[in-house]
Amino acid sequence: MRGIMDFNQFLQSAGNANMQRELDPGAVAGPIDLSRAAAIDVNHDLYTEAEARGLTLSELLELDEYDPSQANSSLDAFERQLALAGIRFGGKTPTTVEQFFQQSPSLLPEFMRREIRKGQAMRPELSRLVANTTTVASNSYTPFFIDTSESSKFSLRPVGDGADIPQLLVTEQNHAVKVTDYGLALKTSYKALRYRTTSQFRVLLWYIGFRLQTDKIAMLVDTIINGDGNDNATTVYNSGVSGTLDYDDLITLWSKFTPFEMNTIVCHVNQMKTILTLDEFKDPMAGYRFQNSGDLFSPLGASLVRCDEVPTDLVIGLDSRFAIEEVITQPLMVEYDKVIEQRFEEAVISESVTYAKVIKEASVALDTVYS
Repeated sequence: MRGIMDFNQFLQSAGNANMQRELDPGAVAGPIDLSRAAAIDVNHDLYTEAEARGLTLSELLELDEYDPSQANSSLDAFERQLALAGIRFGGKTPTTVEQFFQQSPSLLPEFMRREIRKGQAMRPELSRLVANTTTVASNSYTPFFIDTSESSKFSLRPVGDGADIPQLLVTEQNHAVKVTDYGLALKTSYKALRYRTTSQFRVLLWYIGFRLQTDKIAMLVDTIINGDGNDNATTVYNSGVSGTLDYDDLITLWSKFTPFEMNTIVCHVNQMKTILTLDEFKDPMAGYRFQNSGDLFSPLGASLVRCDEVPTDLVIGLDSRFAIEEVITQPLMVEYDKVIEQRFEEAVISESVTYAKVIKEASVALDTVYS
């Protein structure tokens, strides 16, 4: 028995057909096979197993011994659990948070984690700034040190008989980078949420993910500017005239990227407004594209990223393919036991992440206010 009817009754019910349409309107085509999903008891122990195996609950459910999705599946394994529990996000009668708790409280932590991840994806700029993401099992990480001080030593050139072969020296940095735990407590009362619909609740979770991602961009930018503790702070050049930023200054910034390519500019919104209004970048089509899609034009072929934690006098240029790597020890996690058992009044959302320099010369800053 699951809920108020057994599995066979559920499959034959009109409510199941309506729920399948409302779960994700337009995405579900044809009947959904929930037989394997019904054989799985999603509970506290299953979360513990997933954590022990270094997986999320969604990833665990996709394993062969559980409920792997076929190539043409309309829903993934976790969405099939939501379907089985009768959780609806749309239609005339969307599920409330209270009904979610009543029907399947054990699904709520993973639902929260997934929706927070969707909110993080709403700030795609982070992925454009990261060269690589590395997952490690320790709370410290020692980055590579790539010696680029004398490029002639490893430049491609003919090697005669008995001549030394060019060498690229790669060692470890002197100092390890500490991977820090970051957490956010979602503090609310059950009373404040119980009558909210799941569609309302998910918007709150999106906002949490969006803010978390914004904070991570700020962390990454701080690493670009100040380095990761290995004497690799970014090199800073001055603009032509203190207190101003013009086209020639951006050309100067661009020219410092040899042999790299300045494909990204990161700056405070005030500097971004200055760049957007430079005469040299007043493309007749740029305003049209911005008004219709919100897409910013790309000065000198570099994409613009807004980060208001950047000092207002700095403009950062980087080759995002080689500048920064993201190091993770614990991916995004929601405190599942408290959510399941206590109808959370304070659920902790946590992640362990830091950023490290890959190649120092792949990022350069321009200072527009100096003495």
